[in-house]
Amino acid sequence: MQQPGPVKPSRVFDRGPEWDALTSFVSRPRPHAALGVLSGRRRMGKTYLLRALVEQCGGFYFGATDATEAESLRQFSAALAEYAGSPVSFSFATWDDAVTYLFGLAASGVQTPGGPTPDAPFLVVLDEFPYLVKAAPELPSLIQRAIDRGQVEESRMRLLLCGSAMSVMGGLLASNAPLRGRAQLELVVRPFGYRAAADFWGVSADPALAARLHAVLGGTPAYRHQFLADDVPADLEGFDDWICRTVLSPFSPLFREARYLLAEEADIRDTALYHSVLAAVAHGNSTRGGIAGYIGRKSVDISHPLNVLEDSHLLVREADVFRSGKSQYRITEPLINFYEAVMRPSWARLEGGQAAEVWAQAGERFAAQVAGPHFEAMCREYVLGPGRTLLDNSLGEVGSGVVADSKERRQIEVDVAVVEQGSGRSRPSVVLLGEAKWGTVMGIAHLERLARARELLAGRGMETSHCALACFSATGFSEALRAEAARGGVLLIGLEELYGR
Repeated sequence: MQQPGPVKPSRVFDRGPEWDALTSFVSRPRPHAALGVLSGRRRMGKTYLLRALVEQCGGFYFGATDATEAESLRQFSAALAEYAGSPVSFSFATWDDAVTYLFGLAASGVQTPGGPTPDAPFLVVLDEFPYLVKAAPELPSLIQRAIDRGQVEESRMRLLLCGSAMSVMGGLLASNAPLRGRAQLELVVRPFGYRAAADFWGVSADPALAARLHAVLGGTPAYRHQFLADDVPADLEGFDDWICRTVLSPFSPLFREARYLLAEEADIRDTALYHSVLAAVAHGNSTRGGIAGYIGRKSVDISHPLNVLEDSHLLVREADVFRSGKSQYRITEPLINFYEAVMRPSWARLEGGQAAEVWAQAGERFAAQVAGPHFEAMCREYVLGPGRTLLDNSLGEVGSGVVADSKERRQIEVDVAVVEQGSGRSRPSVVLLGEAKWGTVMGIAHLERLARARELLAGRGMETSHCALACFSATGFSEALRAEAARGGVLLIGLEELYGR
């Protein structure tokens, strides 16, 4: 029977499910070696989390650097010698020797100073593993051989490979990769959700400020403490000054962060092309054809950069829930979207210290290209999480889509939709249709558009008899719409409701 894992330290904010998954992996009572892969974009707090885990569980932690094979092996040898309590540094001739010795420490009955007891699991964390693979491409194969041996012989090894290069980490367990089928844990550390991010920044009492902060910086933990040294706007009135002295200031580490995030991905070579693709999406060209037209390329020519950006978790393709085969792309990192929409077009002026002037003229772009689309994504996150009680326990797909109205010669964009696919002879069921507006007071016209979409979907054979209509607004609702909602049949959800106030 598995014993309870170590308690998460209070200094580790949130990350409860991730901590539980990691401690369960380490403490699982099995006599054979186990492999875990942990990934996530930079600045997500992976290293912070893993160091806390090693402190609580005991074990060996090694953080790789971008170095040659000889230097990487020398650094690893020195770190392992220090962990093992050796008075002199180890001198492994090859990585094969190093891996063999490391797994030898996990043999039953072996005790190392400061390590776990001889009968306890032996945790090993190799952080920034892509650096090691770059220097020694044979490492995954060597680890595979050692893991396979640890499945036959008794071994206490609990090996965690961690890295920020998403394309590299994703490839470790894919297709014909040596480690394919060997991992017992595959964990992606993602940004904080918008509610957790508001708590982390200490602005949950001010939903309007929290929403703007999240639209610019998302849920990346490192930005508050390491990058901004806890410089947080005191209130909504201070947001403009704050953004000018931080994100838009050439003296701030956040100023070039969006560029660094793109450059750090191993598979990205021509950064100009990738920035153009992201700029196309940030400016509202969210289809493959729209992106290709914006950057002056054929659709077939942008397949590779789109795939790389998806593998890097910087871009996501979201299917249209009403039209099979149709999809749109969305930038997943808010800071990159903000950079492409607001900063990049005025880069020279920002470098010249004109942050206040640029920001004063960027209000419309910020609302239309940054805050608006981000608010729509927040509303879908709300329906998936805190607002799931609105759906009567429906497990339908949450997304967005377009409903064509041929009679009116228009297309109705549905920002938040929940659809349950039918099984057997049952029809697909539309559970919820919602529209989200960042800077608009919503009124009866918005409700009528949703009702028309529901009518059209029913005409296509979808089940809509229990479909709720929802209006999401960061600005407010008209009195007429509030009166209609009071009579039932429509949900009004503002920032207060989104943030659980």
